[in-house]
Amino acid sequence: MISYPKTLHPKPCCKMAHSYTPGLRTSPQTVVRKRRILPIPGQVLVHDGQAVTATTVIAQTELPGKVHAVNVVNLLGIVPQEIRRYMLKREGDAVKADEPLAENKPFIKWMKVQVPSPITGTIETVSEVTGQVFLREPPRPLALTAYLDGHVAETFPGQGATVETVCSLVQGIFGIGGETVGVITVAAGPEDELTPERITDAHRGTILVGGSLIGRDGFARAKQAGVAAVVVGGIHDLDLKLLLGRDLGVAITGTEQIGPTLIITEGFGRIAMAKRTFDLLASKVGCRASCSGATQIRAGVIRPEVIVPLGEPSAFSLQPSAKETTGVGGGLRVGDHIRIIREPYFGRICRVSALPADLRLLATGSKVRVLEAELDDGRQIVVPRANVELLEA
Repeated sequence: MISYPKTLHPKPCCKMAHSYTPGLRTSPQTVVRKRRILPIPGQVLVHDGQAVTATTVIAQTELPGKVHAVNVVNLLGIVPQEIRRYMLKREGDAVKADEPLAENKPFIKWMKVQVPSPITGTIETVSEVTGQVFLREPPRPLALTAYLDGHVAETFPGQGATVETVCSLVQGIFGIGGETVGVITVAAGPEDELTPERITDAHRGTILVGGSLIGRDGFARAKQAGVAAVVVGGIHDLDLKLLLGRDLGVAITGTEQIGPTLIITEGFGRIAMAKRTFDLLASKVGCRASCSGATQIRAGVIRPEVIVPLGEPSAFSLQPSAKETTGVGGGLRVGDHIRIIREPYFGRICRVSALPADLRLLATGSKVRVLEAELDDGRQIVVPRANVELLEA
Protein backbone atom coordinates (compact mmCIF):
# COMPACT_ATOMS: atom_id res chain seq x y z
CA MET A 1 0.00 0.00 0.00
CA ILE A 2 1.28 3.51 -0.88
CA SER A 3 1.23 6.00 1.99
CA TYR A 4 1.31 9.75 1.47
CA PRO A 5 2.49 12.50 3.84
CA LYS A 6 -0.31 14.32 5.62
CA THR A 7 0.45 17.44 3.64
CA LEU A 8 0.30 15.68 0.28
CA HIS A 9 -2.70 13.88 -1.20
CA PRO A 10 -2.94 12.32 -4.66
CA LYS A 11 -5.40 14.00 -6.96
CA PRO A 12 -8.46 11.94 -7.88
CA CYS A 13 -8.06 10.22 -11.20
CA CYS A 14 -10.93 9.48 -13.56
CA LYS A 15 -9.74 5.87 -13.81
CA MET A 16 -10.55 5.35 -10.15
CA ALA A 17 -14.25 5.54 -11.08
CA HIS A 18 -13.86 1.97 -12.29
CA SER A 19 -12.48 0.44 -9.09
CA TYR A 20 -12.63 -3.31 -8.54
CA THR A 21 -15.92 -4.53 -7.10
CA PRO A 22 -16.65 -8.19 -6.33
CA GLY A 23 -19.54 -9.51 -8.38
CA LEU A 24 -21.97 -12.36 -8.84
CA ARG A 25 -22.87 -13.67 -12.27
CA THR A 26 -26.51 -14.10 -13.25
CA SER A 27 -26.51 -14.68 -16.98
CA PRO A 28 -29.17 -16.25 -19.22
CA GLN A 29 -26.58 -17.07 -21.87
CA THR A 30 -22.81 -17.39 -21.56
CA VAL A 31 -19.97 -19.89 -21.97
CA VAL A 32 -18.41 -21.71 -19.03
CA ARG A 33 -15.12 -23.59 -19.17
CA LYS A 34 -14.20 -25.93 -16.33
CA ARG A 35 -10.70 -27.35 -15.92
CA ARG A 36 -11.10 -30.86 -14.50
CA ILE A 37 -7.81 -32.20 -13.15
CA LEU A 38 -6.97 -35.40 -11.23
CA PRO A 39 -5.24 -34.98 -7.85
CA ILE A 40 -2.51 -37.39 -8.96
CA PRO A 41 -1.51 -38.56 -12.47
CA GLY A 42 -3.81 -41.09 -14.11
CA GLN A 43 -5.48 -41.94 -17.40
CA VAL A 44 -7.48 -39.50 -19.55
CA LEU A 45 -10.44 -41.20 -21.25
CA VAL A 46 -11.69 -38.47 -23.61
CA HIS A 47 -10.37 -36.58 -26.62
CA ASP A 48 -10.59 -33.00 -27.86
CA GLY A 49 -14.00 -32.11 -29.25
CA GLN A 50 -15.77 -35.10 -27.69
CA ALA A 51 -19.34 -34.50 -26.50
CA VAL A 52 -19.79 -35.35 -22.81
CA THR A 53 -22.51 -35.29 -20.19
CA ALA A 54 -22.14 -34.27 -16.56
CA THR A 55 -21.71 -37.90 -15.50
CA THR A 56 -19.23 -38.88 -18.23
CA VAL A 57 -15.96 -40.14 -16.69
CA ILE A 58 -13.24 -38.11 -18.38
CA ALA A 59 -10.25 -39.37 -16.36
CA GLN A 60 -9.45 -41.95 -13.74
CA THR A 61 -6.69 -42.87 -11.32
CA GLU A 62 -6.08 -44.88 -8.17
CA LEU A 63 -5.55 -43.16 -4.84
CA PRO A 64 -3.05 -44.84 -2.49
CA GLY A 65 -4.69 -46.79 0.31
CA LYS A 66 -4.44 -45.87 3.98
CA VAL A 67 -1.32 -47.02 5.86
CA HIS A 68 -1.59 -49.08 9.08
CA ALA A 69 1.26 -49.71 11.52
CA VAL A 70 1.59 -52.90 13.56
CA ASN A 71 4.10 -52.92 16.44
CA VAL A 72 5.31 -56.51 16.02
CA VAL A 73 8.27 -56.35 18.44
CA ASN A 74 6.06 -55.30 21.34
CA LEU A 75 3.51 -58.01 20.63
CA LEU A 76 6.16 -60.73 20.37
CA GLY A 77 8.56 -59.41 23.03
CA ILE A 78 11.58 -59.24 20.73
CA VAL A 79 14.08 -56.55 19.71
CA PRO A 80 13.69 -54.65 16.41
CA GLN A 81 16.84 -56.11 14.85
CA GLU A 82 15.31 -59.62 15.09
CA ILE A 83 11.96 -58.80 13.45
CA ARG A 84 12.68 -60.39 10.06
CA ARG A 85 13.45 -63.80 11.72
CA TYR A 86 9.87 -63.88 13.03
CA MET A 87 8.05 -62.58 9.95
CA LEU A 88 5.81 -64.99 7.99
CA LYS A 89 5.37 -62.46 5.17
CA ARG A 90 7.81 -60.32 3.25
CA GLU A 91 7.64 -56.78 1.90
CA GLY A 92 5.37 -56.65 -1.12
CA ASP A 93 3.33 -59.71 -0.09
CA ALA A 94 -0.46 -59.51 -0.10
CA VAL A 95 -2.24 -60.31 3.16
CA LYS A 96 -5.82 -60.80 4.25
CA ALA A 97 -7.43 -59.47 7.41
CA ASP A 98 -6.59 -61.68 10.43
CA GLU A 99 -3.94 -63.60 8.47
CA PRO A 100 -0.74 -64.08 10.59
CA LEU A 101 2.05 -61.63 9.80
CA ALA A 102 4.60 -62.92 12.29
CA GLU A 103 4.90 -65.43 15.14
CA ASN A 104 7.34 -66.34 17.86
CA LYS A 105 9.09 -69.69 18.19
CA PRO A 106 8.66 -70.97 21.76
CA PHE A 107 9.82 -74.33 23.07
CA ILE A 108 6.27 -75.07 24.18
CA LYS A 109 3.82 -74.88 21.26
CA TRP A 110 0.85 -73.69 23.31
CA MET A 111 2.87 -70.54 24.17
CA LYS A 112 3.04 -69.57 20.51
CA VAL A 113 1.94 -65.98 19.78
CA GLN A 114 0.88 -64.85 16.33
CA VAL A 115 0.43 -61.26 15.12
CA PRO A 116 -2.60 -61.00 12.77
CA SER A 117 -3.01 -58.47 10.00
CA PRO A 118 -5.60 -55.80 10.89
CA ILE A 119 -6.51 -55.24 7.23
CA THR A 120 -6.57 -56.78 3.78
CA GLY A 121 -3.79 -55.19 1.78
CA THR A 122 -0.06 -55.29 1.12
CA ILE A 123 3.02 -55.29 3.35
CA GLU A 124 4.86 -52.10 2.47
CA THR A 125 7.71 -51.87 5.00
CA VAL A 126 9.30 -54.02 7.72
CA SER A 127 11.40 -51.73 9.93
CA GLU A 128 14.40 -53.08 11.81
CA VAL A 129 14.71 -49.68 13.51
CA THR A 130 11.27 -49.31 15.07
CA GLY A 131 10.18 -52.93 14.96
CA GLN A 132 6.97 -51.99 13.17
CA VAL A 133 5.35 -53.46 10.08
CA PHE A 134 3.54 -51.01 7.79
CA LEU A 135 0.64 -52.28 5.75
CA ARG A 136 -1.26 -50.40 3.04
CA GLU A 137 -4.89 -50.86 2.13
CA PRO A 138 -5.74 -51.54 -1.55
CA PRO A 139 -5.74 -48.44 -3.77
CA ARG A 140 -9.09 -46.66 -4.15
CA PRO A 141 -10.27 -45.97 -7.70
CA LEU A 142 -11.12 -42.33 -8.44
CA ALA A 143 -13.31 -41.46 -11.42
CA LEU A 144 -13.34 -37.77 -12.46
CA THR A 145 -16.56 -36.75 -14.21
CA ALA A 146 -17.13 -33.91 -16.66
CA TYR A 147 -19.55 -32.11 -14.26
CA LEU A 148 -21.12 -30.32 -17.26
CA ASP A 149 -23.09 -31.34 -20.33
CA GLY A 150 -20.92 -29.96 -23.12
CA HIS A 151 -17.79 -30.88 -25.05
CA VAL A 152 -14.08 -31.34 -24.34
CA ALA A 153 -12.24 -28.15 -25.26
CA GLU A 154 -8.74 -29.35 -24.30
CA THR A 155 -7.10 -32.42 -22.82
CA PHE A 156 -4.06 -32.67 -20.56
CA PRO A 157 -2.33 -36.07 -20.85
CA GLY A 158 -2.29 -37.93 -17.57
CA GLN A 159 -4.14 -35.10 -15.81
CA GLY A 160 -7.62 -34.35 -17.13
CA ALA A 161 -9.43 -32.01 -19.50
CA THR A 162 -11.24 -28.71 -19.89
CA VAL A 163 -14.98 -29.02 -20.49
CA GLU A 164 -16.90 -26.21 -22.16
CA THR A 165 -20.62 -25.56 -22.38
CA VAL A 166 -23.05 -22.85 -23.50
CA CYS A 167 -25.32 -22.26 -20.54
CA SER A 168 -27.34 -20.11 -18.22
CA LEU A 169 -25.40 -19.34 -15.05
CA VAL A 170 -26.44 -18.30 -11.54
CA GLN A 171 -23.82 -17.76 -8.84
CA GLY A 172 -24.56 -17.66 -5.13
CA ILE A 173 -22.99 -15.86 -2.20
CA PHE A 174 -22.35 -18.94 -0.07
CA GLY A 175 -22.75 -22.67 -0.46
CA ILE A 176 -22.22 -26.02 1.19
CA GLY A 177 -21.92 -29.42 -0.48
CA GLY A 178 -20.19 -30.94 -3.46
CA GLU A 179 -21.05 -31.22 -7.12
CA THR A 180 -24.38 -32.67 -8.15
CA VAL A 181 -26.73 -32.90 -11.13
CA GLY A 182 -30.52 -32.71 -11.25
CA VAL A 183 -33.62 -31.26 -12.88
CA ILE A 184 -34.65 -27.79 -11.74
CA THR A 185 -37.96 -27.48 -9.89
CA VAL A 186 -39.53 -24.54 -8.02
CA ALA A 187 -41.18 -25.12 -4.65
CA ALA A 188 -41.70 -21.56 -3.35
CA GLY A 189 -41.95 -17.98 -4.55
CA PRO A 190 -39.03 -15.55 -4.23
CA GLU A 191 -40.34 -14.11 -0.93
CA ASP A 192 -41.69 -17.35 0.59
CA GLU A 193 -39.99 -19.62 3.09
CA LEU A 194 -39.12 -23.11 1.88
CA THR A 195 -40.98 -24.99 4.61
CA PRO A 196 -41.05 -28.78 5.06
CA GLU A 197 -44.64 -28.89 3.76
CA ARG A 198 -43.50 -27.58 0.36
CA ILE A 199 -41.01 -30.44 -0.10
CA THR A 200 -42.38 -33.80 -1.27
CA ASP A 201 -40.96 -37.18 -2.26
CA ALA A 202 -41.52 -36.13 -5.89
CA HIS A 203 -38.58 -33.73 -5.47
CA ARG A 204 -36.08 -36.60 -5.12
CA GLY A 205 -32.96 -35.99 -7.20
CA THR A 206 -33.98 -32.45 -8.20
CA ILE A 207 -32.39 -29.02 -7.78
CA LEU A 208 -35.04 -27.38 -5.65
CA VAL A 209 -35.45 -23.60 -5.95
CA GLY A 210 -37.02 -21.99 -2.90
CA GLY A 211 -37.59 -18.43 -1.80
CA SER A 212 -36.35 -16.21 0.98
CA LEU A 213 -35.34 -18.75 3.63
CA ILE A 214 -34.85 -22.40 4.53
CA GLY A 215 -34.69 -23.50 8.16
CA ARG A 216 -33.30 -26.60 9.84
CA ASP A 217 -36.61 -28.42 9.54
CA GLY A 218 -36.90 -27.60 5.86
CA PHE A 219 -33.36 -28.76 5.17
CA ALA A 220 -33.95 -31.97 7.14
CA ARG A 221 -37.04 -32.65 5.02
CA ALA A 222 -35.07 -32.00 1.82
CA LYS A 223 -32.44 -34.48 2.98
CA GLN A 224 -35.09 -37.05 3.84
CA ALA A 225 -36.75 -36.62 0.43
CA GLY A 226 -33.44 -37.14 -1.38
CA VAL A 227 -33.26 -33.65 -2.93
CA ALA A 228 -30.00 -33.18 -4.84
CA ALA A 229 -29.62 -29.46 -4.14
CA VAL A 230 -31.48 -26.55 -2.57
CA VAL A 231 -31.20 -22.97 -3.89
CA VAL A 232 -32.68 -20.28 -1.61
CA GLY A 233 -32.25 -16.61 -0.80
CA GLY A 234 -31.04 -17.01 2.76
CA ILE A 235 -30.52 -19.11 5.87
CA HIS A 236 -30.07 -18.12 9.51
CA ASP A 237 -26.41 -18.37 10.54
CA LEU A 238 -27.36 -20.36 13.66
CA ASP A 239 -29.16 -22.96 11.54
CA LEU A 240 -26.13 -23.25 9.28
CA LYS A 241 -23.83 -23.60 12.29
CA LEU A 242 -25.97 -26.44 13.64
CA LEU A 243 -26.02 -28.15 10.24
CA LEU A 244 -22.23 -27.93 9.97
CA GLY A 245 -21.60 -28.79 13.60
CA ARG A 246 -19.18 -25.89 14.05
CA ASP A 247 -18.85 -22.12 13.64
CA LEU A 248 -18.43 -20.54 10.26
CA GLY A 249 -14.88 -19.45 9.46
CA VAL A 250 -12.18 -19.40 6.83
CA ALA A 251 -11.75 -23.17 7.30
CA ILE A 252 -15.17 -23.72 5.73
CA THR A 253 -14.58 -24.79 2.12
CA GLY A 254 -18.14 -25.32 0.95
CA THR A 255 -17.47 -28.95 0.05
CA GLU A 256 -18.63 -30.25 3.44
CA GLN A 257 -21.22 -32.99 3.03
CA ILE A 258 -24.28 -32.29 5.15
CA GLY A 259 -26.93 -33.72 2.83
CA PRO A 260 -28.20 -31.88 -0.25
CA THR A 261 -25.96 -29.23 -1.76
CA LEU A 262 -27.09 -25.86 -0.37
CA ILE A 263 -26.68 -22.61 -2.32
CA ILE A 264 -27.52 -19.23 -0.77
CA THR A 265 -28.06 -16.51 -3.36
CA GLU A 266 -28.55 -13.43 -1.16
CA GLY A 267 -27.10 -13.75 2.35
CA PHE A 268 -27.80 -14.72 5.96
CA GLY A 269 -31.27 -14.26 7.38
CA ARG A 270 -34.60 -14.06 5.59
CA ILE A 271 -33.87 -12.31 2.29
CA ALA A 272 -36.11 -12.56 -0.76
CA MET A 273 -34.32 -14.08 -3.75
CA ALA A 274 -33.47 -11.39 -6.31
CA LYS A 275 -36.15 -11.21 -8.99
CA ARG A 276 -33.70 -11.61 -11.87
CA THR A 277 -32.18 -14.70 -10.19
CA PHE A 278 -35.55 -16.28 -9.42
CA ASP A 279 -37.00 -15.52 -12.86
CA LEU A 280 -33.98 -17.07 -14.59
CA LEU A 281 -34.15 -20.25 -12.51
CA ALA A 282 -37.94 -20.46 -12.85
CA SER A 283 -37.62 -20.22 -16.63
CA LYS A 284 -35.44 -23.38 -16.53
CA VAL A 285 -37.92 -25.62 -14.69
CA GLY A 286 -37.62 -29.14 -16.10
CA CYS A 287 -34.10 -28.51 -17.43
CA ARG A 288 -31.13 -30.59 -16.33
CA ALA A 289 -28.52 -28.55 -14.46
CA SER A 290 -25.20 -28.97 -12.68
CA CYS A 291 -24.47 -27.24 -9.41
CA SER A 292 -21.78 -27.01 -6.76
CA GLY A 293 -21.70 -25.52 -3.27
CA ALA A 294 -17.91 -25.06 -3.25
CA THR A 295 -17.11 -21.62 -1.79
CA GLN A 296 -13.77 -19.88 -1.37
CA ILE A 297 -13.52 -16.33 -0.07
CA ARG A 298 -9.74 -16.17 -0.01
CA ALA A 299 -7.47 -15.56 -3.00
CA GLY A 300 -8.90 -17.15 -6.13
CA VAL A 301 -12.57 -16.63 -5.27
CA ILE A 302 -14.85 -19.60 -5.93
CA ARG A 303 -18.61 -19.06 -5.93
CA PRO A 304 -21.33 -21.67 -5.54
CA GLU A 305 -23.14 -22.03 -8.84
CA VAL A 306 -26.03 -23.43 -10.85
CA ILE A 307 -25.20 -24.14 -14.50
CA VAL A 308 -27.98 -24.96 -16.99
CA PRO A 309 -26.52 -26.13 -20.35
CA LEU A 310 -28.32 -24.73 -23.39
CA GLY A 311 -26.85 -26.73 -26.24
CA GLU A 312 -23.98 -26.69 -28.69
CA PRO A 313 -21.86 -23.51 -28.88
CA SER A 314 -22.50 -23.21 -32.63
CA ALA A 315 -26.20 -22.78 -31.95
CA PHE A 316 -25.67 -19.43 -30.21
CA SER A 317 -24.08 -16.12 -31.06
CA LEU A 318 -22.11 -14.86 -28.06
CA GLN A 319 -20.32 -11.58 -27.67
CA PRO A 320 -16.55 -12.00 -27.03
CA SER A 321 -16.96 -10.53 -23.55
CA ALA A 322 -19.38 -13.31 -22.61
CA LYS A 323 -17.09 -16.20 -23.38
CA GLU A 324 -15.43 -16.55 -20.02
CA THR A 325 -17.22 -16.75 -16.70
CA THR A 326 -14.63 -18.15 -14.40
CA GLY A 327 -13.55 -14.75 -13.13
CA VAL A 328 -15.60 -12.51 -10.88
CA GLY A 329 -15.55 -8.83 -10.25
CA GLY A 330 -14.66 -5.92 -12.47
CA GLY A 331 -15.12 -2.18 -12.95
CA LEU A 332 -18.36 -0.52 -11.92
CA ARG A 333 -20.13 1.55 -14.55
CA VAL A 334 -23.17 3.77 -14.56
CA GLY A 335 -26.23 1.60 -15.22
CA ASP A 336 -24.82 -1.53 -13.56
CA HIS A 337 -27.06 -3.39 -11.16
CA ILE A 338 -25.64 -3.92 -7.68
CA ARG A 339 -26.62 -5.48 -4.37
CA ILE A 340 -25.97 -3.58 -1.14
CA ILE A 341 -24.30 -5.78 1.48
CA ARG A 342 -24.36 -3.48 4.51
CA GLU A 343 -27.06 -1.74 6.55
CA PRO A 344 -29.18 0.36 6.30
CA TYR A 345 -30.00 -0.90 2.79
CA PHE A 346 -28.74 -4.46 3.24
CA GLY A 347 -30.00 -6.82 0.54
CA ARG A 348 -31.48 -4.09 -1.68
CA ILE A 349 -30.80 -4.31 -5.40
CA CYS A 350 -30.41 -1.03 -7.23
CA ARG A 351 -28.85 0.63 -10.27
CA VAL A 352 -25.68 2.74 -10.30
CA SER A 353 -26.60 6.30 -11.30
CA ALA A 354 -23.27 8.07 -10.74
CA LEU A 355 -19.65 7.31 -9.81
CA PRO A 356 -18.12 10.41 -8.22
CA ALA A 357 -14.32 10.38 -8.29
CA ASP A 358 -13.80 12.43 -5.15
CA LEU A 359 -13.72 11.01 -1.62
CA ARG A 360 -16.74 11.66 0.60
CA LEU A 361 -16.77 12.19 4.35
CA LEU A 362 -18.96 9.65 6.20
CA ALA A 363 -20.68 10.07 9.57
CA THR A 364 -17.94 7.86 11.02
CA GLY A 365 -15.37 10.51 10.12
CA SER A 366 -13.61 8.47 7.45
CA LYS A 367 -13.26 9.51 3.83
CA VAL A 368 -14.15 6.83 1.28
CA ARG A 369 -15.04 6.46 -2.36
CA VAL A 370 -18.79 6.25 -2.87
CA LEU A 371 -21.37 5.72 -5.59
CA GLU A 372 -24.84 7.08 -6.17
CA ALA A 373 -27.58 4.54 -6.80
CA GLU A 374 -31.30 4.50 -7.63
CA LEU A 375 -33.57 2.17 -5.66
CA ASP A 376 -36.55 0.46 -7.28
CA ASP A 377 -38.86 3.09 -5.77
CA GLY A 378 -36.92 5.89 -7.48
CA ARG A 379 -35.06 7.14 -4.40
CA GLN A 380 -31.44 8.21 -4.84
CA ILE A 381 -28.95 7.05 -2.21
CA VAL A 382 -25.20 7.37 -1.62
CA VAL A 383 -23.35 4.19 -0.64
CA PRO A 384 -19.65 3.41 0.00
CA ARG A 385 -18.34 1.29 -2.84
CA ALA A 386 -16.99 -1.23 -0.35
CA ASN A 387 -20.60 -1.92 0.69
CA VAL A 388 -21.81 -3.22 -2.67
CA GLU A 389 -21.28 -6.14 -5.00
CA LEU A 390 -21.80 -6.11 -8.73
CA LEU A 391 -24.57 -8.25 -10.23
CA GLU A 392 -22.88 -9.24 -13.45
CA ALA A 393 -24.93 -10.16 -16.48
